[in-house]
Amino acid sequence: MALMDKSACEFCLTTRELTTLYDIALMMANNYDLKTSLEKSMKILKNSLHLTNCTIHLLEDDILTVFASAELSSIQKKLSNYKLGEGVTGMAAQEKEPVVVENIHSDSLFLNKSGKKDFNNLSYVAVPLLVEDETIGVLGAALTKSTEIGFDDCIRILTIIASIFAQSIYSYQLNIREKERLTELQLYYKMEWDSKVHNFGDIIGDSPKMHQVFQIIQRIAQSDVTVLVRGETGTGKELVAAAIHKRSKRKDEPFIKLNCAAITDTLLESELFGHEKGAFTDAKETRKGRFELADGGTLFLDEIGDISASAQVKLLRVLQEREFERVGGSKTIKVNVRLVAATNRNLEEMVKEGKFREDLYYRLNVIPIDLPPLRERGEDIKQLVNFFLERAIKNHKKAVKITDEAMEILANYPWPGNVRELENTIERIVLMGNEEGINKFDMLLLLPALNDDNLKKEYKTIPMENKTLDEIEKEAIETALENNNFNQSHAAKELGITLRQIGYKIKKYGIKNDL
Repeated sequence: MALMDKSACEFCLTTRELTTLYDIALMMANNYDLKTSLEKSMKILKNSLHLTNCTIHLLEDDILTVFASAELSSIQKKLSNYKLGEGVTGMAAQEKEPVVVENIHSDSLFLNKSGKKDFNNLSYVAVPLLVEDETIGVLGAALTKSTEIGFDDCIRILTIIASIFAQSIYSYQLNIREKERLTELQLYYKMEWDSKVHNFGDIIGDSPKMHQVFQIIQRIAQSDVTVLVRGETGTGKELVAAAIHKRSKRKDEPFIKLNCAAITDTLLESELFGHEKGAFTDAKETRKGRFELADGGTLFLDEIGDISASAQVKLLRVLQEREFERVGGSKTIKVNVRLVAATNRNLEEMVKEGKFREDLYYRLNVIPIDLPPLRERGEDIKQLVNFFLERAIKNHKKAVKITDEAMEILANYPWPGNVRELENTIERIVLMGNEEGINKFDMLLLLPALNDDNLKKEYKTIPMENKTLDEIEKEAIETALENNNFNQSHAAKELGITLRQIGYKIKKYGIKNDL
């Protein structure tokens, strides 16, 4: 008879544990506020299993701070911080194993930093919150004279509950990080936006062809119509997209951009539509794609002619239905996005060759804007030169003059790289020039495509076609240092920069004195 009674008690205890687990799981699933859910779960633990001081500490930068507790006051919570390995809470976090203090009144491992005194409390159990074998926090609870379960049962039930809490907390933390990432991304684009003038200020030009572009932008900016900007590389397609957004009713919403040619086919769909955790090898967490980031605003897709066939299908669906699924996901996501696409390719020819979907082409080409190459708007070159020169002088804090003969060469140069090439050339002029001015001989160094053999004989040229601005600047500094026997003061004077600036550049480029 005694054995039957004992078995009946064990069954009742198991039922109580299951009921506790059910109530806590239900609480965590149905409440949107994580801290409220956890604190209510603490009360369930207290009432169901007669445990007290139920507390959740979260780990950040090797410090455990109270995140949720049903009994501690705000002051007690602030006092209850633990380092890794400190006290029973810190020990559980460090060892990734449950830790038991059988007698909290005599064991030095129980620090009681909160200062809460309760003589009914006898023992304390701390269980780590683990995600993929990494500690993110600790669940702790005190056993009292009224607690009807022993250490083993307490550890077992708290370990199960800790796993429920850990997953909820981890998802919450991922969501917080994602929001922070979005905030940073929006701030980045806002700073990038504010650093430039997009009220046609950066689209310099008074030529008839540019006035036509400005008129189209003015007419269509306020609508949500899809725009296809076409033109050679370096003609300013992104600036046109930005100007459209700035003048639209979406101007206070995100302006998100993506260069489709700069991303592999396998990653492009993830960048566009986002992905779920585990969708592919490196998908360690859920991420939103550019369409979600641009929701309510404008998405600029550069080099649209380079996207894969599968991405074309998904893009067509978004344009038609304004919805999509993330890579590896099944949930349909709806967005409100204005699309501005750009390309330097012949899409009509690609459609004929079967390389680009005809239905997508017509969806994109609702309003085409054709940007003229710089060689067809020669009257704008001097204005562009002055604009870029003023900006570069301000950025580099150097006084540089472009002589009339150099300006004449700039105005008649064919500019195969268009406005971008001109901008980079002016940057080089400021880096390498001085107050005496850039002359026609200097231009050979800066514009290697010039075909004046007589000039080339008079001036030693350096091929610059594949050099970056950093490489050009480094070579200029090295040359000045060689000319002045590595005397930094004299080299700085030759370059028209300060001693501090040349010292910084020498360190930046790792230039060593080999003289």
